[in-house]
Amino acid sequence: MNPFTIIAIDLTAIAILSFGVYYPRHRRRDLAVAFVGVNVGVLAVSMVLADTTVGAGLGLGLFGVLSIIRLRSREIEQSEMAYYLAALALGLVAGLSTSVTWTTAGLMTLVVGVLAIVDSPALLRRSREQTLVLDRAYPDEDEARLAVESLLSARVHRLTVRNLDFVSDTTTVDVRYTARPSGSVPAVAEPLPESIAQVTR
Repeated sequence: MNPFTIIAIDLTAIAILSFGVYYPRHRRRDLAVAFVGVNVGVLAVSMVLADTTVGAGLGLGLFGVLSIIRLRSREIEQSEMAYYLAALALGLVAGLSTSVTWTTAGLMTLVVGVLAIVDSPALLRRSREQTLVLDRAYPDEDEARLAVESLLSARVHRLTVRNLDFVSDTTTVDVRYTARPSGSVPAVAEPLPESIAQVTR
């Protein structure tokens, strides 16, 4: 097998994944570059391992080790971790392939295609998750849910109280909800005393 063929296929796949799918949606240049760097590094190592008698085992071990690496310089979202693992997978599939086959090309296309679909803005586009700090202590979770629904004018699917502070009279909650369609008129809710929330992320 001409190694430059599989290298070209891998570089095409990671370029599409990083700069054709990820970057236009998330706009983090640092991670787009990191995905390419990780992919090329794994490709190089796995191609070397493929020439040894224990190449497959070491390749799987390499995937396992690298898959638990946390990028600590900045917070990385779970969806971005999926791109990170996809970059690893593309490098391993290409590097451990002994020849350019339809299976190899199909698997690499599958990885890129699935991420392009499941991370599409059109899929679950109104689903939201936020952490809110309410300026009132709510020991009753149902009461906190009603307050959040009134503030967001949205249906809350799940609410988890993370911190209840009676001293500062605040409640920190993680909320998963469905945002109302743009242009729609929010429902009129009963005014809640001192129920102003600060969005922390």
